[in-house]
Amino acid sequence: MIETLQHLPPAADSHGALAAQFTDLAPPLTSRQAAIEAARCLYCYDAPCMRACPTGIDVASFIRNIHDQNINGAAIGILKQNIFGGSCARVCPTEILCEDACVRNHYAEREPVKIGLLQRHAVDNARFTGHPFARSPSTGKTIAVVGAGPAGLSCAHRLAMLGHDVVVFEAKSKAGGLNEYGIAKYKLPGEFARQEVDFLLSIGGIDIQYGQALGDDLQLHDLHARFDAVFLGLGLGASRRLGLTGEDAPGLLAATDYIAALRQASDLSTLPVPRRAIVIGAGNTAIDMAVQLKRLGAEEVTLVYRRGFDAMSATGHEIEIAKLHFVRIKTWALPLEVLFDGAGRVAGMRFEETRMNDACLTRTGAFIEIAADAVFKAIGQAMAPPSELDTLAQGLWRDGERIVVDCALRTKVPGIYAGGDCVAPGQDLTVQAVQHGKLAALAIHNDIAAEAAWPT
Repeated sequence: MIETLQHLPPAADSHGALAAQFTDLAPPLTSRQAAIEAARCLYCYDAPCMRACPTGIDVASFIRNIHDQNINGAAIGILKQNIFGGSCARVCPTEILCEDACVRNHYAEREPVKIGLLQRHAVDNARFTGHPFARSPSTGKTIAVVGAGPAGLSCAHRLAMLGHDVVVFEAKSKAGGLNEYGIAKYKLPGEFARQEVDFLLSIGGIDIQYGQALGDDLQLHDLHARFDAVFLGLGLGASRRLGLTGEDAPGLLAATDYIAALRQASDLSTLPVPRRAIVIGAGNTAIDMAVQLKRLGAEEVTLVYRRGFDAMSATGHEIEIAKLHFVRIKTWALPLEVLFDGAGRVAGMRFEETRMNDACLTRTGAFIEIAADAVFKAIGQAMAPPSELDTLAQGLWRDGERIVVDCALRTKVPGIYAGGDCVAPGQDLTVQAVQHGKLAALAIHNDIAAEAAWPT
C-alpha cells in the first residue's frame, strides 16, 4: 500500500501548487483556433483518419460541422460512435491512430490536423437539452454487465439506446474503470471522468450496483440464469509480479495502486512522494507513473526497461513527455535484485545489463545499481486468478489470462459476451474497449431478436 512509502515533507502552499501541476496536459482550443484548425481539414472521401479510428468516428464530418459552427452536430456525430468521445479525445493515442493517418502528413508542412483537440473542443462545448440520444421502445429484456469501465458502460449505453434494461455490477465504489482510477491525472483532471459517466447514465434504463465483484459477490452461472444476456467488461485488475525476492517489501508496489490513490486524493499534498524512485516498465502506464512522480516533486525518477527504445510499447509522444519532465530512461537493464536498508525498506535495485543476440535478449554479466526510496512496477496487468471464479467463468479462460471471443465479442458460452482489456486479442486501449462494448451490445440485441423469431 502507498502508506508504506517514505515521502518528502510538504512544501508551503503545497496543495495549491500541486493542484496546478495536474491541469490538462494540453490547453483546449479557443473557438477561433478550432475554426482555423478545422479549415485545414481536406474533408477526404473515404477518409483514412476514419478508417484508423477504432470506433469509426466520421472525422471529416464532425470537423466540417466545427468549421460550420455546428458544435452540437459535431458532438453528436462523435458520441454516436463513441459515447466516451470526451475522454478518448484526451487519452487516445491519436498520434498513432487518426492523426498518423491524416493525409496532411504527406503535404509540405507534414503536420496532421489536430483531430484529438478538435474532438475535445466539440464534446466539451456542446450544449444539449437532455440526453442527445433517445431510447427505443422497451424490449422487456434485461442484460447484466459486469464492470463499469469504458467497455461495460459503452455496452450498457448502447443496449439502453436499443430499448433494453441494463444492470451493471461494479466491484469498486465508483464507475468509470481506468478513466476513474487508472489514467494519469493530468490527462483526465478534476471530475471529468465522473461527469462523463453521469452524462452517459442520463439516457436512463441503466442501474449500477456497486461493491459487486465477480467471484466474490457474484457468480457467473447465477447471472447467466437470471438475465437474458451477460457482458463481461472485467478489465485487467491484477498487477504482474517481477518474480523477485522481497517483492512485497515496504517501498515496492504496483504503479496502478499509486495512480489510483493519486486520482482519488482530495489533497495531493497528503500523498507520500519518494525523493528518488524507480519505475520498471515500458508502456504508457510506466510513463504516467514517472511523469506524475516528477510533478508531485520527486527529485529523481528513473524508468528502467530490459530492452531498447524501439521495443517500448509507450508511444513516441509519451516518451517525449517523460523526457520533458526530466525522467531518466535507462534501457537494456533487467531487474535482478531488490536492495534494502538496515530497516528492511527498499533502498534501490540491482540490474543486469542486456543486449540482443541473434534476436534473443541476452544477459551480459555486467551489473548496475540504482538507489531509490521506492520502486513502482508497471510491467502490465493480468486477469484475476481463475480459481476465484465459478466453473462456468473458469471455462471462458483459454488464451493465457484472457477470454477468447469471436468477431462479435461472443464467448464460447451462448448468451455470454466479453470485451475490453479482458479479451484476446486486445490492444488495451480505452477507445478499443468502447468499441468492444458497442459491438457486443449490437450482437446481444441481434441475438435476442433472432432467438425471439425462432418458432416455438
